Amino acid sequence: MKTTHAWHFTGTTLRDGRAIPPIGQVLKHTGKVTPCISGLHFSLTPSDALQFAPGPFLHLVRIDGEYLSHNNKGVADNRTIVASMDATELLRFFARMQALSVVHLWDAPDLVLDYLMTGDESIRDAARNAAWNAAWNAARNAAWDADWNAARNAAWNAARNAARNAAWGTAWNAAWDAAWDAARDAARDAAEAAARKEFNDLVYECFEGPLAGIKARTATL
Repeated sequence: MKTTHAWHFTGTTLRDGRAIPPIGQVLKHTGKVTPCISGLHFSLTPSDALQFAPGPFLHLVRIDGEYLSHNNKGVADNRTIVASMDATELLRFFARMQALSVVHLWDAPDLVLDYLMTGDESIRDAARNAAWNAAWNAARNAAWDADWNAARNAAWNAARNAARNAAWGTAWNAAWDAAWDAARDAARDAAEAAARKEFNDLVYECFEGPLAGIKARTATL
């Protein structure tokens, strides 16, 4: 029997509406294992799992039995939760850090900077509105410039995606769009790889205890 450890995001239930199994309970799939169609899904890294997240609950899982892995996801017939966390705050923190990493590319309002640096929920809505207004004004004013495309990309995309998305704390879009849209083509792959590593490292730190236990058990086999 093959065994590996992986990552899986859920909402308050599984995608089919079933309750999230308790830690240690084996969830079994009956029937053929087919990626994207049938079986119990997983990803080998937290950043890959985030791409398919239906909600903020992150699970370190053990995969047993038959499983198939391809690119950024896999599917199995047995999946067991080893440890779980509500990753809402982690996702918001990561989104804000990604937005701050490109904030130098536009003239962010002070309120937006305050939210990105502090995560103060009491100013999140106001920061979102400020980011929208700044993005619109920058794009409108730049329309008079000869280089409209450069202005649109720098002002509209950077401001809208980096600040607006991070301001209301969405998971995937806020985390990745801030880095990707502000980066130029030549640096995009490097920016993506760096962002993925940063997110993975944050998650590994949060699951340090369970991961250490897995390594210890593996070393004795």
